[in-house]
Amino acid sequence: MGKTSAGNFFEDFSLGQVIRHATPRTITSGDVALYSALYGTRFAVQSADTFAQDIGYARAPVDDLLVFHVVFGKTVPDISLNAVANLGYAGGRFLAPVYPGDTLTAVSEVIGLRENSNGQSGVVYVRSTGFNQDGTEVLDYVRWVMVRKRDPKAPVLETHVPTLPAALAPDALGNAVPALDVENWRFELSGSPYRFSDYSIGERIDHVDGMTVEEAEHMVATRLYQNTAKVHFNQYTEGAGRFGRRLIYGGHVISIARALSFNGLANAFHVAGINGGRHVAPLFAGLTVFAWSEVLDAQEISGREDVGALRLRTIATKDQPCAGLPAKTGDDYDPSVILDLDYWVLIPR
Repeated sequence: MGKTSAGNFFEDFSLGQVIRHATPRTITSGDVALYSALYGTRFAVQSADTFAQDIGYARAPVDDLLVFHVVFGKTVPDISLNAVANLGYAGGRFLAPVYPGDTLTAVSEVIGLRENSNGQSGVVYVRSTGFNQDGTEVLDYVRWVMVRKRDPKAPVLETHVPTLPAALAPDALGNAVPALDVENWRFELSGSPYRFSDYSIGERIDHVDGMTVEEAEHMVATRLYQNTAKVHFNQYTEGAGRFGRRLIYGGHVISIARALSFNGLANAFHVAGINGGRHVAPLFAGLTVFAWSEVLDAQEISGREDVGALRLRTIATKDQPCAGLPAKTGDDYDPSVILDLDYWVLIPR
C-alpha cells in the first residue's frame, strides 16, 4: 500500500522547493486534431501547414493553449491533485514555437505559501516552466492554487506572498514567432481583413457565438492533458463536496473563450503572454459559454515590423450572451461571469 501517492497537501510544500514532474509528452498531429475537435479553433496559422509556411513558419505550430494545457497537466499530480480550486495566473510567456513531434517536460518551483484563515487549506504559488526535447524553454508562467491541508492542526512554518508583474512588457513577447512575411498573409483565408492598426484601445468586441459544454468533452480534454485533479475526474469524491459534482477544468473555459474570440479577432494568431487571469466562478457541464473582449492596449514591438501586440481582456460567461454586459457591477462581477483573462496576442501589421 506504500507505493501509491495521494498527492501533496499544503503542508508538504516549502519555499524554494523544485519539483521535476513526471511523464514527458510527445505532441502528435493526433493531439492537434483532437484539440481542434474539442474547441473548434479556426486560427489559420495553427490550422494549415501551407498558410504557416507561406508566412515563415517551418509548418503549422501547435496551438499555444494546447502547449499550456500539456505543461499544466504535467504539474497537476504534484501541485494540485488535492486542490480546492485553481485561483489565477500571472507572468505567462510563450518562449518558442512547438511543433508536432516535439516532446514537452515540466519543472515547477514553489515561490509562495499562505495558509487560509480557516486552517483547512492554503494557497501555493508556483512558477512552472515547460521545455522541449532540446532543453529549450517553450513556456513559463506563475499560478496559485488553493490546496487542502492533510491535517488542519499542522503548523505552518513559512508564509510568503510573491510580488507578481501586473503585465508583461511588449518587447518580451516576440520570441516564439519567427520573422513573418506578412505580404503573403492571405486575409481571405485567415477569415478577417483586420490588422493591428484596425483595433483601438477601449474597443469592445462581442464574440457573439456560444458553446455548450458537454461532460464527455470535458473528460476527454482533461485526459488529453493528463490532468488528474480529483475535482475534474472523480465524481465519487466530488459528489460529497461543496458542489456535489465535478468542476469543468478552468483551462477548458480558457480554450473555449479563445476559440470563440476568432469571431472578431481572427488574425490574432498567437497568444504571446498571460498577464493575469482569474476563474471567477465554477462552470458545470450543460451550460453554454459566451465571451467578449476589450482591447486594453496596443503596442509595437521593438525590431518587429511584421506584427504588433494587442493586450486583451477576455470575459467568459455562462448561459448569458455578452451583448451590453458589464464585467462588474461596482466591486462585484456579474453572476454569469466565469473567467476574467488579461493577455497579449500578436497580430499582423
